[in-house]
Amino acid sequence: MKVNEIRNLTTEEINTKIKESKEELFNLRFQQATGNLEKPSRIRELRHTVARMKTVLKEREGK
Repeated sequence: MKVNEIRNLTTEEINTKIKESKEELFNLRFQQATGNLEKPSRIRELRHTVARMKTVLKEREGK
């Protein structure tokens, strides 16, 4: 998800997406620990997406 797409979402939608992404991240880490992870790059991608969403939320707080 790109920053422009994130900025078009409401604060509630961003918080929901963060929660969903963190749940998926947890599941991916669990798969990695058991050796069943098919796409390891997805973990990094999710971490970056969560960071982008948190950054947008912080920007909104500053305004």
